[in-house]
Amino acid sequence: MADHYEVLGVDRTATPEEIKKAYRRLARELHPDVNPSPDASDQFKLVTHAYDVLSDPQARQQYDAGPQAGFGGAGGFGGFGDIFETFFGGGAGGGQGRGPRSRRERGQDALLRVELDLDEVIFGTRRELDINTAVLCETCEGSCCAPGTSPQTCDICGGSGSIQRSVRSLLGNVMTSSPCGTCRGYGTVIPSPCPTCQGQGRVRATRTATVDIPAGVDTGLRIQLPSQGEVGPAGGPQGDLYLEIKVKHHDTFSRNGDDLLATLEVQMTDAILGTTARLKTLDGEVSVEIKPGTQSAEVITVKDRGITHLRGSGRGDLKIGVQVVTPTRLSSKEQELVRQLAGSRKQVPPHLAAFQQGLFAKLRDRFLNV
Repeated sequence: MADHYEVLGVDRTATPEEIKKAYRRLARELHPDVNPSPDASDQFKLVTHAYDVLSDPQARQQYDAGPQAGFGGAGGFGGFGDIFETFFGGGAGGGQGRGPRSRRERGQDALLRVELDLDEVIFGTRRELDINTAVLCETCEGSCCAPGTSPQTCDICGGSGSIQRSVRSLLGNVMTSSPCGTCRGYGTVIPSPCPTCQGQGRVRATRTATVDIPAGVDTGLRIQLPSQGEVGPAGGPQGDLYLEIKVKHHDTFSRNGDDLLATLEVQMTDAILGTTARLKTLDGEVSVEIKPGTQSAEVITVKDRGITHLRGSGRGDLKIGVQVVTPTRLSSKEQELVRQLAGSRKQVPPHLAAFQQGLFAKLRDRFLNV
């Protein structure tokens, strides 16, 4: 890498003011807006980087001393420095042992909420989901660099990713290590970042994923899809994608575990005489027998017409609660027929009986106990 003093055209003893004047002069000559030369842009970046280093007193001191220079000196307390390194994790040995950190990091996990209809839950479903997330930059393919360029070793830390400093204490000079401020601990700098992702190695985009949602899921359940989340910085491995399930309300059917619940309204005459009904369910028709004398709140169970078990095999049941409908408006002829029926039967006057819950509470309890 070119010497920063040579890039700016100043002596190593140049004052901060001389360095600033040299930078301004070169910047006016090399700025891409005023210099159309193909090399001007790269030269301008070198000049700017050299000025950033030499205009910072601490960075300049480290640059002048060299990336691996120590601060203890022969008369320092090196032994005590080693002790502090051991107990507090500082010093050159600790920093070098860790080395520079990688730009590649694992991407974050993503959470996506998916709404399902109740019939999709019975057997499972396949969904095409549009996911707004971070994807690999196609221009640099995760390198973070403009095409044709590559990262360069940081000339401040020499690629170690850390800067060593001497801190004076009561016990003498103690060597400490901290992340390099120029390269942010990576050990390399990117002179020419990718213009598409601005040196991130990834961009925001919407991608489509095909997801198989198993049967038996319920509201609140989360499905983990490994390596389907965001691409990490610098093209790092993808995080996971979590699907949070919400099952929509259905006007006819509700759910109790893996059983489906429904209410069947039966006319009074059908409840008395009995009949057979063909009912449309979520996965086809079923035939239901209503026995003579059926009472309100009785439950008819249709085996294996509920929801497929999430774990294991088989399905729950379809449980149908009966609600006998008493007519409210009768013609005079119908009223006469009912009177004849009542007259032909032994009259049982209304009387108090054991306390009973309301119809829907009674249906609920019977659903749970059948």
